[in-house]
Amino acid sequence: MRYQIIPVTPFQQNCTVLWSDTPEGRVGAVSDPGGDLDRVLDFVTRNRIRLEKIFVTHGHLDHAGGVAELAERLGLPVEGPHVDDTFWIERMADSARAYGFPPARAFTPDRWLRQGDQVTFGPLTLEVLHCPGHTPGHVVFYHAASRLALVGDVLFRGSIGRTDFPRGNFEQLIRSITQRLWPLGEDTTFIPGHGPVSTFGWERKTNPFVCDLALSTR
Repeated sequence: MRYQIIPVTPFQQNCTVLWSDTPEGRVGAVSDPGGDLDRVLDFVTRNRIRLEKIFVTHGHLDHAGGVAELAERLGLPVEGPHVDDTFWIERMADSARAYGFPPARAFTPDRWLRQGDQVTFGPLTLEVLHCPGHTPGHVVFYHAASRLALVGDVLFRGSIGRTDFPRGNFEQLIRSITQRLWPLGEDTTFIPGHGPVSTFGWERKTNPFVCDLALSTR
């Protein structure tokens, strides 16, 4: 699996284009198209990627604000997040107005996701992990063969997701990280919702919120 991170929206959210080279050409999916769709589609067109699906980690505006438009323009199915993020998706238009974003619309995914589900595009399969805390319906996508996880706003290099939004939960977030992400292995690279990529091993050593030393003293 190959990928390209395309920061979008004034919040510089990491929209990620995933693809696989197949005998029939490049087949791909896009995760968290929060906005700036012309930039995303320019990359897709220049690299001759045929998109099959849209994946969504959670319902916040900067991650999902462009989902409805992209799905409509390309006729793509939407998979994710977990149904517990319905209330965030339903307030998409209000959130866009509040933050001064371009107009955004709510959407209903073709498939809500749960812990243990799988999503596919082309020949590739990604595991779904339900990781609440930042939002109640947040999911993570993990491709085992590539040792790569798309973690949205659960974890960042040197930090963790905010939990002061409605229905955020700090203890739940810590459990999601330690019980769902750490078991994937220290050599797993992750793409966060904002900022640079990192590895779970590096965060376990250095992240002041969830490093092993910090957690041992809680």
